Amino acid sequence: MDAIQQHMIDSYRAAQHGELPPPSPGRHDWGVVRAARDRRRFDAVIAGRPARRRRWTALRALFTRRRRTARPGVPSRCGNSSPSGV
Repeated sequence: MDAIQQHMIDSYRAAQHGELPPPSPGRHDWGVVRAARDRRRFDAVIAGRPARRRRWTALRALFTRRRRTARPGVPSRCGNSSPSGV
């Protein structure tokens, strides 16, 4: 049974008992994602870790380290073939 079928059965039962129907499937998905993100940030603060942007900070450090170690005069992979960048 998928979510739509379960929703139809729950809506039918609610109508039989004179109650409000349940929310549509997927209606609160983004709220759940936000709550999970907030919980992860809260757990990081409690554990003494930075609460924000750990992935982006790690990626930025990786790319700046790679850029700094590039040898002068050697073309990079970003498409610039001349060492002067013109």
